[in-house]
Amino acid sequence: MATVKEESAGTINGLDTNKLFSVAETVKQNWESGRTVWKASTSWKGGFRVETRSREFTLTADEPEMLCGTNTACNPVEMVLQAYGACLSIGYAMNAAVRGIRIDDITIDLEGEIDLPGFLGLEPPEKLNMDKLPGFKTIRVNVKMKAGADNKTLQELHNHVVSTSPVGVTLSRPVKIETRLEA
Repeated sequence: MATVKEESAGTINGLDTNKLFSVAETVKQNWESGRTVWKASTSWKGGFRVETRSREFTLTADEPEMLCGTNTACNPVEMVLQAYGACLSIGYAMNAAVRGIRIDDITIDLEGEIDLPGFLGLEPPEKLNMDKLPGFKTIRVNVKMKAGADNKTLQELHNHVVSTSPVGVTLSRPVKIETRLEA
């Protein structure tokens, strides 16, 4: 991370704050410009390997050997954790920059528990208190940040970033999903 002396005027945390303010002003002037659509596509590559694409970027997904995969890539639920961590990191960098806070380092560790019976379509014994629904029950996040601000300011930044993270908000509430099959 560049230090304040290394960054040009109007650049904090590697971000051009003038451009950030300009984007915000553009949306304020024309709220419809803030309505965006993001896209992804996937292609099955055999077994549990899947190639995912968004814009010109490609990622591969797989399952670990314990789930009969070939362990060549992260699995989709790990990608969800990665997406949330990345979204938070971006939120910290942007919101700190527009507040004039220089960030020296951010490390975010995430974990979530998933009961496999739901994924496998099994009915778990009641005494085990496992959920038959697939998916995360809780995601735990630990943020470690070194920045040029006091703890109170960093806690305010943290609260704002968590409450405005698109991935975090998406994970925390029901989202309408519409699927259709073309066979």
